[in-house]
Amino acid sequence: MTFTPTSAPALEADGLVKVFGTQRAVDGVSLVVPRGSVYGVLGPNGAGKTTTIKMLATLLRPDGGSARIFGHDVVARPTAVRSLIGVTGQYASVDEGLTATENLMIFARLLGLSRPRARRRTAELLEEFSLTEAADKPLKNFSGGMRRRLDLAASLIATPPLLFLDEPTTGLDPRTRAQMWDTIRRLVDNGATVLLTTQYLDEADQLADRIAVIDRGRVIADGTADELKASVGGASVHLTLVERDQLDEARRIVSDFLGESAQISPEAGRLTAALPDPTLTAELLIRLRDREIGVDEITVSKPTLDEVFLTITGHPADDTERSAA
Repeated sequence: MTFTPTSAPALEADGLVKVFGTQRAVDGVSLVVPRGSVYGVLGPNGAGKTTTIKMLATLLRPDGGSARIFGHDVVARPTAVRSLIGVTGQYASVDEGLTATENLMIFARLLGLSRPRARRRTAELLEEFSLTEAADKPLKNFSGGMRRRLDLAASLIATPPLLFLDEPTTGLDPRTRAQMWDTIRRLVDNGATVLLTTQYLDEADQLADRIAVIDRGRVIADGTADELKASVGGASVHLTLVERDQLDEARRIVSDFLGESAQISPEAGRLTAALPDPTLTAELLIRLRDREIGVDEITVSKPTLDEVFLTITGHPADDTERSAA
């Protein structure tokens, strides 16, 4: 099927529900993903992220709600939807007994490419994902990062306009994760839309234009990273003093000036306070200097996504006590 552009968003989901026995794994998830963006779905294991992806990708039938991919209903028109998407799951779908070239050739032929076109596309993808030198090696000799890159390459054989990446960097080392991030950015620069599920807060912060926070099968917050951070408070100022025995006096000065109670961390010789206006930082330093309180280090920071998640859910994002859904 040839993709015909429409005015519809890349993805619209309205009140998706999926029930397994007595468990509502997905409980009314609604999303709108603009074209040409990275949309992050952030949540811990068991939050319902993978189940949501499976419904959007026509791999599971919703028990309630609806979803459309470029205007096509996922239940009424599954064949049309499948022609517009690529899916990379949490675990590699490649064949361990074959080489990288053989894996990609098989996927290409299954997708209907002629043998010459399959060979060309395989060569293009091996180069794009820096796998050319390992093209003819057995996958048992591949690192985890190489396997993930090959899996992503396989999902791009037909150059779909929408990619579902379900925790694509799980288990990767920091260097390989950064390489995958660069690859995702290039895909979007070339016109793709990406829906990315992750439990890594820094990954969502780095990549996503917009983030939905999902927990226990529900979307509990939605917005840009900055909007989500602003929703739980403004900036904070962190002061490390030259002399730790001045911490109490410094706390009184900071609290009086900012109108916010400063907290002391005696072990670090540091105090922290909410900063309602970052432009007050210079005046705060002047007041401390006038009282002969030396400041060794000062930093001003916005709330992190970790703080956002903890505030709105009541538990950390890396809560793994529940089984994955």
